[in-house]
Formats: sequence, C-alpha cells, structure tokens
Amino acid sequence: MIEQERCDIPTEWRNPRTMELDTLPTIDVLRLINAEDERVPLAVATVLPQVAAVVDLAVESLRGGGRVHYFGAGTSGRLAVIDAAELPPTFGVDWDNVVAHNAGGLGALSQSVENVEDDADLGARDAAEVRPGDVAIGIAASGRTPYVVGALRTARRAGAHTALISANPLAPFGDEVDVHIGLSTGPEVISGSTRMKAGTATKLVLNAFSTTVMVQLGRTYSNLMVSVNALNGKLRGRLVRILMEATDMDARTCETALAEAGGDTRVALVSLLSGVPCEHAAVALRDGNGSVREALRKLAQP
Repeated sequence: MIEQERCDIPTEWRNPRTMELDTLPTIDVLRLINAEDERVPLAVATVLPQVAAVVDLAVESLRGGGRVHYFGAGTSGRLAVIDAAELPPTFGVDWDNVVAHNAGGLGALSQSVENVEDDADLGARDAAEVRPGDVAIGIAASGRTPYVVGALRTARRAGAHTALISANPLAPFGDEVDVHIGLSTGPEVISGSTRMKAGTATKLVLNAFSTTVMVQLGRTYSNLMVSVNALNGKLRGRLVRILMEATDMDARTCETALAEAGGDTRVALVSLLSGVPCEHAAVALRDGNGSVREALRKLAQP
C-alpha cells in the first residue's frame, strides 16, 4: 500500500536524468540541478489561471474583513511562514491579515518535529480560528499531507474558501477544494527531496499570489511600495525617494508632504499628485479602499 502511494506521487519517482548524479564532478552535479530548476517556471506558468482564481478569492475576503490562512508542514510550512512574515513590512498590512500555520509551531521552523505532518487532528485544531469568508490555502507537495487535509476540511466546514498548492496535479484531495494549484514539477533531482523543485515552485507561486493580492488591494502605486509608513530615519529617507520617483518632485517638497501626512506614504502621494491638503487626501484614500489611483480618480471628479 505504501509503495503504491509513493508511485502515485510524482516527486517520489526516480528522475531518469539524474541517475548518475553521484558519479559526476561537482560542476556537472550543479549543471544537472540547474537544468532541472529551469523546468520550474514553466510549471508555474501553466497554473496561473488557478493562482488568479485564488487571488480573487483572497482580495474579496480581505476587503470584507476576512483573513488568508496558510497551512503547511516541513518545507511547505516554512515557505508559508516566510511569505506571510514579509507582507507587513513590504505592504503595510496588519500582521493578522495573512496567517501562516506551520505543523509543529515555531519550534518546527528550525528543526524537524516528528509525526506532526501526519496528524490530521492537529491540522483541524490549527484551523479552528478560520471563519466564514476566510481563505484557507494548504501547501503540500504530495497533495495529501494529513495535517493539511485536516486543516482544509475543517476550514471548509467553517465556511471558508479553500485552495491546495501541490506538486501532484492528480492528487485526489484536489477535488475537495475550491481551487487546486497542481504543479507539474515532476521527479526531483534526488527522489522525494521536495525542498528542491517542488519547494522552488511553491515559493514562486506564493510570491506571485501574495504580491498580486497586495497590488489588487491598492498597496502599490505603479511598481512602487507606497504602503510602508515612515517609522525611522532610514525608512523616511527611502520613502522620500519613492515619493520623488512617483511625483518627479524635489526632496524637500516630498519630505514636507510626508511629515504633514504623519508618515503615511499614500496620503502624502495623493496630496502631492492632486494638490489637496493631506486631510482631504486621507478621506479620498479611505473612500477609495486605500488605493492611490482610486483616490486620485475620486478627487478628479467634479
């Protein structure tokens, strides 16, 4: 039974291109790994419609006061924690908007914790905080990790939207979620080592997913980070440079606007681009769901 399950999981297959891996010189081992890594972006490209569907669900949820939850174990859980942790400093969102649940908790980030990935009940307990309208995203290379399955089933019963990111496009559990992002990364360089292509593909998907969610929520202007507030001198200097890039105005004008906006980059930007006082810019941003472009559009209306 175990052998049959292994055969059903592409990442467990032996890779015919790397059979002689341990006989090769160092540079040839690296070339083989690199050649396999080149397949990863192509695999991600084929699932972009599915990623877009989950982005739309997450944007709707966050705009309505909901949250996004990641659930993963091992490499998958660690990647989830990294992605969630990088969003507040990059996009200025609250720390509890996107929450990562790693099987075994914080202790499992630096050391492997035995058996937690096989504990469906643990996944269910970790998903107890999921609410109706939230989005729960499970990450499992095999597409069948019990911890992830337990979490997503609990989230679904709670009324949340569910998605699965896997490296097993034919994983049966994919039929139980709203969206299955099944990545065809194939067999790993070293059989079963899913920290490699499967992990890289997962990181690319998470990067693309969370960044696009933030863009759609108006957390950027053009390709600039404008949702980070000035909390210290070094950061204020960076944000002044962002304002200069966005407005083509001089440093002193941008420094003054940022100070008048209380360090809120978006308020300062809307004020500079529209010519209205910061208090009016803040109201327009609020009415425009935090989007600089929407705020500018509202201020331009007669």
